[in-house]
Amino acid sequence: MIHRNESCTSGQVPMSYLCCLIYILEEWTGVEYLEDYLNYVAYLLWVFTPLIIVFILPGLILLLLYISIIFLYVYKRKNELKEAYSNDIWDGARQMVATLWDGHARIWHGYEVHGLEKLPEGPGLVVFYHGATPIDYFYFLAKLLILKNRMCYTVADHFVFKLPGFKLLLDVFGVMHGPKEECVKALKNGHLVAISPGGVREALFSDETYVLVWGNRTGFAQVAIDAKVPIIPMFTQNVREGIRTLGGIRLFRLIYERLRLPLVPIYGEFPVKFRTYIGDPIPYDPNINAAELSGKAKAAIQSLIDRHQKIPGNVFRALMERFETTQKED
Repeated sequence: MIHRNESCTSGQVPMSYLCCLIYILEEWTGVEYLEDYLNYVAYLLWVFTPLIIVFILPGLILLLLYISIIFLYVYKRKNELKEAYSNDIWDGARQMVATLWDGHARIWHGYEVHGLEKLPEGPGLVVFYHGATPIDYFYFLAKLLILKNRMCYTVADHFVFKLPGFKLLLDVFGVMHGPKEECVKALKNGHLVAISPGGVREALFSDETYVLVWGNRTGFAQVAIDAKVPIIPMFTQNVREGIRTLGGIRLFRLIYERLRLPLVPIYGEFPVKFRTYIGDPIPYDPNINAAELSGKAKAAIQSLIDRHQKIPGNVFRALMERFETTQKED
């Protein structure tokens, strides 16, 4: 009887190169039934590849952020001598980064924003629902820069400022820790400021029912009162279908509440339809307190959710909305 390895080299028995390679590896490693093991590994890869993909895709958002940061560093180096003392040194960079994100928004999510005309010409506090990641808010910022040539300062959680390499990006785009005094100052200087009262807790532990996780937070409302500016509600349709979290697992909630670390796994980055809706401004009223104004803002966000989001959210339905031809009403 001809040995397997000999058959591969002698040509006496017709065999594929892959089979020959497996037989050679069996002899070299001394492992029997190597082909069965490899077939089992291939089967596992086939089964788990979709699961692996949905957990890897959200990493593309982080990749885009770091691409933005690298561009800003290159831009800074190129212009630091020529325009070191110019107030407009970052305008071109912001527009380029906005173009990058707007391109991603158009291609991946068919992104639309409705109601930009409702933003005041002067200062205002934009209050929005927080998805699993704020990618929809990044898209909004890009549209605002491209269409209105206007920035919106942003209040972010403290952990964002600890991310390696993010300092330049946060500085260039006006991201703040969020002390009330700093927010009031930015508003009194005529800027738009945006905040999500639900913050990280809402991002991680809200779900496809789009429940608002605000607790008793009224600080943002007090900022609007102190600065005497309107509150503008904002919500993005299908933001929970784009990226989802495992926040429903009790262990992750306990870890967050004890350590304040956002260690909840996220998955998805499904190319669902995103539409951001800007609601009617809530005007400044000196006769109401922060708790009452917070309640009004919460009701306004809930109204946008009720009007524009089908509950519970569904990934397949949100994907199909990419192919709708009818224009949604504002």
